Order: sequence, then structure tokens, then C-alpha cells
Amino acid sequence: MNSTTPHPSSIAPATLLEDLKIAAVWGGLAGLSAMALIPYAAQLMPEVFAKVPVPLWVLAVAQGAQAAVILALLSWLGLRMGHRVGLGSPAMHAWLVRRQRPDWARLRPVQAVLLGMAAGAAIVALVPLVDRAMPPMLHPPAHVDAGSSALNGFLASFYGGIAEELQLRLFLMTLLVWIVARLRGATPPAWGYWAAIVLTALLFGAGHLPVAAKIWGLDPVVVFRTLLLNGVAGVAFGWLYWKRGLEMAMLAHFSADIVLHVIAPLLSPGTSP
Repeated sequence: MNSTTPHPSSIAPATLLEDLKIAAVWGGLAGLSAMALIPYAAQLMPEVFAKVPVPLWVLAVAQGAQAAVILALLSWLGLRMGHRVGLGSPAMHAWLVRRQRPDWARLRPVQAVLLGMAAGAAIVALVPLVDRAMPPMLHPPAHVDAGSSALNGFLASFYGGIAEELQLRLFLMTLLVWIVARLRGATPPAWGYWAAIVLTALLFGAGHLPVAAKIWGLDPVVVFRTLLLNGVAGVAFGWLYWKRGLEMAMLAHFSADIVLHVIAPLLSPGTSP
């Protein structure tokens, strides 16, 4: 495969309505994942959620509905742009448009799981090295037992695997590659995809800064830690999106989060990025 050939998961263009159908499904799943995130967020920032004037289930439903609408729209835009640059959601396209099984031999889901777990393990290994320079926690998370933390982390992993990948890979990374394609008037070379992968990974890390600021406050070391640890995983997810499609990036992200938010809390609390 040369640098200008679309990745193996490229799919035939779909109609507006076909892409809308795929986007609606992703939006609905993203809404459910946003609801599942609430227990983990409440565990991480108890002082914030203590001030919420409504029950958590009301907040969860509201967050889920908002995420469903916004991410369905972003997904639709990403799918439309993706046809131009060989990016998209091949497994969902196969199920909902072509009415057939995805080509798992080309998508390689086992590879995606292993790469995601490796990214999660790399972050766990980096945490104690980076944390030597970290300031004390300004707002330490409320104490919960390891089992509860792992359960909340399992639920939160669906948000990372679905909602964050829709925002960052299907929409944002596709948008960046699409802009390069528009400027060049042709399918971007490999560097265009890599530039989008790296920039999106950095923005992925930046998206975690508000939570990091709640825990440690915000100083250069906290920023470096957050960008590094989340960026490592973001590059892996971006590469998978380019080469294998959205679903494989989602699978890797979910697998990485399982390592970080389920396995790590059970083995050694305090390793989350």
C-alpha cells in the first residue's frame, strides 16, 4: 500500500440518509455511554457533584440526551467528510447499509484489543515515573473501595470508547484530514494523516485537563503529564482509525480504559491518568 492509498477499511460512499442512519445509532450509543460516565465522574469530583441541585439520575438522563443529539450530528458530518479521504465506520456501514457481516479479517479486532491494552499498560508504567514531579493533590477523589472504583471505571470505559472516539476520531481527525485534502485537491499523503493523528491526540490529552486541574490544580507539570499520558493512547487510536476504521479505534480505546480504570484500580489504586 502506498502513502496515498486509502486504508484497508475504506468503504463505498453512502447516501445522506444511509450516513444519517449510522450517525443516529452512534448518537444513541454515545448518549447511553454519557449516562454511564456519571458514577465515575461523581467518584472523581465529589465536591462538584455535591452541589448539583438535581438527583444524579436526572443529570444522567439530561447528559445522555444532550450527548446523543450532539454526537449524532458530529458523527454524520464525520461520515460525510470521511468518504472524501477514506475514513469512516466500516463495520457499522456493513451492518446497516450493506446488510452483511463486516470483513473482520481485514479489520483485525484482536489486534485492536491488544494494541489498546498495550497503550493502557504503557500509561500505567509511565504514571509512577511522571508522578515524582507532580504537586500534591489539591482535591483528592473521595475514597471508594477498589471494587466500586473498578465498576465505575468499567461503566466510564464505554464513554471513552464510544463518545470520545466519535468526537476526536470520526469528527475531528476526519475534519483535519479533509481540510488537507481540500487544500491539496487530492487524497492527502501519509504525513497528512499523521499530522491529524498527532494533533488530535494532543487535543485528546487537553480535553482531560479540566479533570486534572480539579485534582492537582493546573501547573506545567500537570499539563505535561496529562498531554503525555493521554497522547500516547491517542496516537494509537488515531492510527487504528486510519488503518482499520472507527470501530477498531473504539475497541482499542475501550480496552485501554479497561486496563486503566478497571484492572489498575484493583491492583494499584491511583494510577489513572
